[in-house]
Amino acid sequence: MKTKSFAGMRCSVAGALEIIGDRWTLLLLRDLGLGLSRYDDFRKSCGIPTTTLSKRLQSLEAHDVVQRTRYSERPPRDEYHLTEKGCDLWKVTTALREWGDRWDASGYGAPTVELVDRETDRELRLALVDPETGQIVPRNRIRLRPGPGADAHVLALLNHSTVKAKK
Repeated sequence: MKTKSFAGMRCSVAGALEIIGDRWTLLLLRDLGLGLSRYDDFRKSCGIPTTTLSKRLQSLEAHDVVQRTRYSERPPRDEYHLTEKGCDLWKVTTALREWGDRWDASGYGAPTVELVDRETDRELRLALVDPETGQIVPRNRIRLRPGPGADAHVLALLNHSTVKAKK
């Protein structure tokens, strides 16, 4: 259950958390990204209670993250697929997986899934890329600047930021 709403907070992270700020939702997004699409498959994969699953799917549908389509009339059964908006969340779950693998968040000592290039079979990792050149930008060259929606609070945060870039 959410304990506080971030609605109205002028922050893209807070706004995104209003939609996906629940760990069940992140596991559903993981499963959708892996190709699962049916209610019973989500329930089995996540171990999620049915009421919670229904509510999370309804919320994702209401926020245009998933699209529901009927695949059986008798009995009525639906499939869920990521929309374009939902597909963009794949990077979030991939970043969480990479972090979890690096710091052994699962406690199993080894990654359960590896992301590899279909042609070379080499491991892939997320990176920040300059959209004009296509080149990866090293972390030590990254800085934050106010965006068009910045207000006085954001400007104050950026002016007092102690974020140091790793080399």
